[in-house]
Amino acid sequence: MEIINNGVKTFEDSGYTRIDKWDKEKTAKLAEHYKAILELIGEDSNREGLLDTPIRVAKAMQFLTKGYNIDPKDILKSATFREDYKQMVIVKDIELYSMCEHHMIPFYGKAHVAYIPNKYITGLSKIAHVVEAYARRLQVQERLTMQIRDCIQDTLNPYGVAVVIEASHMCMQMRGVQKQNSVTTTSAFTGSFLRDTKTREEFIHLIGSRLH
Repeated sequence: MEIINNGVKTFEDSGYTRIDKWDKEKTAKLAEHYKAILELIGEDSNREGLLDTPIRVAKAMQFLTKGYNIDPKDILKSATFREDYKQMVIVKDIELYSMCEHHMIPFYGKAHVAYIPNKYITGLSKIAHVVEAYARRLQVQERLTMQIRDCIQDTLNPYGVAVVIEASHMCMQMRGVQKQNSVTTTSAFTGSFLRDTKTREEFIHLIGSRLH
């Protein structure tokens, strides 16, 4: 069952509830622009299949860029704990979906994040939430990599942070050069990962290993 009330859509079925929220005014304005775009590319915005497309895309775009409304540092601060652990903590294979700011076409892949705690650790899911918060914006992969690194370094002040992202860019796959199997890898390091070759090599080895 679907219930809509003041910009909040609630889905209830067999005990499962999902709530979608959107800004009504922003949705209406975006929908106007998307309707104009449909007409500019030669479509009939009034035909049955496209009648609700502008508003659907308007809501989808708000979801795809929801990271603008999230402060990733607050995410880490919400679950920070004092702990005397000084070894590497790795969260790898974090799925990410983002939008290339040059063509507004998706890129997608995985992020691997590690840090060496300095008195404080954070909840493991918070690392994935930080990746999500920065990915859900118009991005370039290089900036995304550095933003994740800097957020963790600035908030937790660990001995070091390492971030590697592997992603496929649809702007290279479905337009332009059209290379279907190309993968872009970016990395960013601080502290121990930057200074200590063995620490960095251990991280690279662990994210490439199938330990599970």
